Amino acid sequence: MQTYTVEQVAQHNNAKDCWIIVDGKVFDVTKFLAEHPGGKKVLVKMAGKDASKQFKNFHNDAIMQRVGLPMQIGVIGDATTTDAPTAAPAAAAAPAPVKKSESTPTPTYSISGYLSGADSKFGEGIPYGDPSWYQEWNSPYYNESHIHLRKVMRDFVDKEITPYCHEWSEAKAIPRSVLKKCAELGILTAISGAATNPSVAPLLPYGLPAGLTLDKFDIFHEFICVDELSRCGSGGLVWAVEGGLAIALPPVINFGSEEMKKTVVPGVLSGEKIISLAITEPSAGSDVASLATTAVDAGDHFVLNGEKKWITQGAYADYYVVACRTGGAGMAGISLLLVPRTLEGVNARAMDCQGMWGSGTSFITFEDAKVPKSNLIGKLNEGFKYIMTNFNHERLGIVMQANRMARVCIEEAFKHSLKRETFGVPLIQHPVIRNKFGHCIRQVEATHAWLESILFQVKTLPHESQAKVLGGPIALLKAQSTQTFEYCAREAAQIFGGLAYTRGGVAEKVERLYREVRAYAIPGGSEEIMIDLGVRQSLKKVKL
Repeated sequence: MQTYTVEQVAQHNNAKDCWIIVDGKVFDVTKFLAEHPGGKKVLVKMAGKDASKQFKNFHNDAIMQRVGLPMQIGVIGDATTTDAPTAAPAAAAAPAPVKKSESTPTPTYSISGYLSGADSKFGEGIPYGDPSWYQEWNSPYYNESHIHLRKVMRDFVDKEITPYCHEWSEAKAIPRSVLKKCAELGILTAISGAATNPSVAPLLPYGLPAGLTLDKFDIFHEFICVDELSRCGSGGLVWAVEGGLAIALPPVINFGSEEMKKTVVPGVLSGEKIISLAITEPSAGSDVASLATTAVDAGDHFVLNGEKKWITQGAYADYYVVACRTGGAGMAGISLLLVPRTLEGVNARAMDCQGMWGSGTSFITFEDAKVPKSNLIGKLNEGFKYIMTNFNHERLGIVMQANRMARVCIEEAFKHSLKRETFGVPLIQHPVIRNKFGHCIRQVEATHAWLESILFQVKTLPHESQAKVLGGPIALLKAQSTQTFEYCAREAAQIFGGLAYTRGGVAEKVERLYREVRAYAIPGGSEEIMIDLGVRQSLKKVKL
């Protein structure tokens, strides 16, 4: 790429010929002036100058990769260019505060200092922006295959997902090509439960990510896939990829007929088809046993009638796994049916929600839909048991996502606090800001440690005993993770100030995640019910 001097760039200093420098890269933004969201004058003011500081104050790395790099025409001096987002330059020494002793120099802070520090092993190196085992801490849970998977996932998400999350979220639509890429990499297989069920191994359209083999795959590999995908900072994106898949495909895999599996599994795991779980109703959420949708026996088929609401991926799903009443009242009268969207009488429409844009949240109606009896999943009136079988896996997935998103809030706010100055010093020098970080960090690290401990039980305990042993702790952990996520989202927004009140820009992830917290605190079992369930489960082991 062409090399320029600062003096050469300085000659291109007007609206008809506007060049700027950002992190040693040279950009010709002349044709972009009219499109700049902040107005033409903002860029013209910096024409021919180094705008690195100004850019970093208002934009994130995703903007550079998606919008900035296509306008790059060269570099300054001997600077080198990569396609990856660059680290911010070291911050200039801050002005000394009033009455500060001359013998105690004012510390300076820079993101690049953390990136190149001796303790950095993987990732950007922002304190607590990644789990401790990403740095120098030892862990009994991970081996070389996990380390390799971590890198493959991060490279994919950083290049193919994160730079476009704001654009997709605002459009309220995730391209199908994203799902296809996730399928081809093996992510859909890894996070759907299919990788741990030998019965569907011949039906898998692609291998696992990072060259993993099924015999080596464990729950910690799944954790890494979900964790790294969630690092994009968009719950809508994560749920568009796996929100329905991870909870709707397991009942088919574990209890569906062989013919059903052959019909559904290859298409769903190849990204060609989408499956969604339809349980929640307008008047029956966490109280699954009270659902009112009915399926009446009509000889060789069921006649399905009812409504489902807040169904993730339902707006564009090809298959619905529908919980319906085929027997009497309560949990003993519930069955699961596989319902193709193409059946007459099935109608789904997208819902306009607070967050999770693009995940296809929908309202579905069934009006005299004739469902063949061969579409019954498992046995008649045993659907509640099948639903409960997958609840622990669903809740663990929510915990994985919520805690990484809480980390994203810490990471994004920490980066900002290193470069944003108030009252003459970087934000991070204010004790009140460090206090906020401290409370966020302690909760995220505690949640992460508890999650790893439970995942180890999932890996080592007999499958048949896991529901009894882990149901209560997982319920409590689900509430712990979502309350931690909410706390971190709020504190990060406070650190960003007004920037977090605006969609897009440097606080893009925090603003979006702040809106998405409710989608984690309520689905999969509300916090109130999870906490009560956790305590009730523990009481079963006590002789009163």
